[in-house]
Amino acid sequence: MPDTADAAPHYAIGRKNPNLPFHPAVRAGDFIFVSGQVGKDAEGNMVDGTIEEETRATIEAIQRVLAEDGATLADVVRVTTYLEDTRDFGRYNKIFAEYFKDAVLARTTVEARAVINTKVEMDAIAYSPAKGRQG
Repeated sequence: MPDTADAAPHYAIGRKNPNLPFHPAVRAGDFIFVSGQVGKDAEGNMVDGTIEEETRATIEAIQRVLAEDGATLADVVRVTTYLEDTRDFGRYNKIFAEYFKDAVLARTTVEARAVINTKVEMDAIAYSPAKGRQG
C-alpha cells in the first residue's frame, strides 16, 4: 500500500455545478488545473458582449477560481484559449496582454465553437506550491 503521508494533495477547488461532471479547478500537488471558464461576473451570470468584454470576464473568472486556493494570475504557467472566431484574435490578445503583461507562460489559441453561446473560453494551469494547504 502506498504511503499517503507523502502523497501530493489532490482536491477540488470551487463550487461544482450539480449539472456538470467536473469542478471549476483541481489542485494536484503544486499545480492548479482550472477547467474551461467563460465570461461570467462574480455572481455567476454570463457576460454577453464584445470580445473585449467577454475576454475580461473570462480572465476575471479564472482569477476568482485561483483566488479560492490562494493563487493569482501571476502563478499561471499555461493557458489554452478557444475563440469562436479567429478574426477576434487581435482584440482578444490586447486584453489578454493587459492581464498577463509580465507573465512567463505558454499559451495556445485555437478557433472552436463552445457548447454554450460564448465568444471565448479559456482553461489554465497555475504553479502554486501548496505551502501546507490541505484539501
